Amino acid sequence: MLKQLLLLMQSEKQTGSRFRQKLREYSTLIRESLAGSEQDYTSLRLGEAIFLLAVPMVLEMVMESVFAIADIFFVSRLGADAVAAVGLTESMMTLVYALAVGFSAGTTAIVSRRIGEKHPGEASRAAAQAILAGVFVAVILALPGIFYSYELLRLMGATHELAAANHGYTRIMFAGNVVIVLLFVINAAFRSAGDAAISMRVLLVANGINIVLDPLLIFGWGPVPALGIEGAAIATNIGRGLAVAFQFYILFKGNKRIKLSPAHFIPDFGIIASLVKLSIGGILQNIIATASWIVMVRIVSAFGSAAVAGYTIAIRIIIFALLPSWGLSNAAATLVGQNLGAGRPDRASRAAWITGFANMGLLGIVSLVFIIFPGHFIRLFIEDPAVIDLGVSCLRIVSAGFLFYAMGMVMVQSLNGAGDTYTPTLLNFICFWLIEIPLSWYLAMKMGLESKGVFYAIVIAESTLTLLGMYVFSKGRWKLKKV
Repeated sequence: MLKQLLLLMQSEKQTGSRFRQKLREYSTLIRESLAGSEQDYTSLRLGEAIFLLAVPMVLEMVMESVFAIADIFFVSRLGADAVAAVGLTESMMTLVYALAVGFSAGTTAIVSRRIGEKHPGEASRAAAQAILAGVFVAVILALPGIFYSYELLRLMGATHELAAANHGYTRIMFAGNVVIVLLFVINAAFRSAGDAAISMRVLLVANGINIVLDPLLIFGWGPVPALGIEGAAIATNIGRGLAVAFQFYILFKGNKRIKLSPAHFIPDFGIIASLVKLSIGGILQNIIATASWIVMVRIVSAFGSAAVAGYTIAIRIIIFALLPSWGLSNAAATLVGQNLGAGRPDRASRAAWITGFANMGLLGIVSLVFIIFPGHFIRLFIEDPAVIDLGVSCLRIVSAGFLFYAMGMVMVQSLNGAGDTYTPTLLNFICFWLIEIPLSWYLAMKMGLESKGVFYAIVIAESTLTLLGMYVFSKGRWKLKKV
């Protein structure tokens, strides 16, 4: 009996020792990921590689989502019309984000592949060409929003009073297109090179500035006049603009994998053509997805400003929850691209599946919280009972599909990381334009479900996209993609 007791005590001691050792290892990995790792992600143990890339990428996406949350938090104090104006503007701005994310996908595919091939100089040149192309297109997209902000809001279903009072916000946001695209493209270059901690720091700077300026410019203080909803747009653009200045400082003065010189910005039409070819797929898939969101907002607007405001707040909260998962998806894209460049396609596949299941675990927990306690989150932003009711319905219904979204995000981003940006484009068209939009209209208008019909259609379409994405990825044709 004494011998068994001693063996049990020894076993418990060893278990405690192993636990402390694992805890120290994870603490070391977290510190390394936040400081910036110089590891070779094509040879590092796969779980460790995912962890080192995912931690700063998740935090980066949290920082990106704070922009949306901070703006809507302060703007909601101005009333439902102001919130609705932000929602309608953001729905139109999704086309700009589609451009930025599309160019980011092309940048990720090329830069990660060159890094995996051990050609950092070529990766730097590709990043510079992506910056040139992104700025050119962003300027063109800015012009309609600058000159026709009132008309665009009216086109989106806003009343004359709402558009007349708030179109200044729309004009200023569209004027900031260039900094949005630069922020996304340059951070994509850092991430795909394996320097994810830099992208996180850039967004930390941008958010810190935005959070300070938002209440100052919206409500005024001392000699600073109250600018109302326009102050939110100015604060956002200043925060992002200073973050872009920080990015360029690191690109030219830093010692990371991507290091630029003026010579890199001499147009190289061969690289630009490859980048555009890859980016068109990324841009189209995002335009298809985000344009469908514009149509969805248009359907919801038929049920009044309270419906739009509730939908806007709920979607902002959902974006806040999903963006960290996009961080995990970006880690998978980087690993897929780098490992394909290193000639290790099977390792690339394992990285995607492992990341997908980890993402499901993360979003599964968030889904339960939103389903059980949706009202607590909506009330953080507004006290209007009608807006709260609509927001609660949206948050509860849409978050029920989080497990599907988690795996779907990783599958799509992994295909993009491999350079196969056109397959997700086709999947998005099928799921969003052939399923989601018709189903939203039918459920909302014909079945009498009103805005709830839109929410149900979102879950059905996104879940279908995930299942199709898993099937396509499992076929493995992406492994043969040349970039």
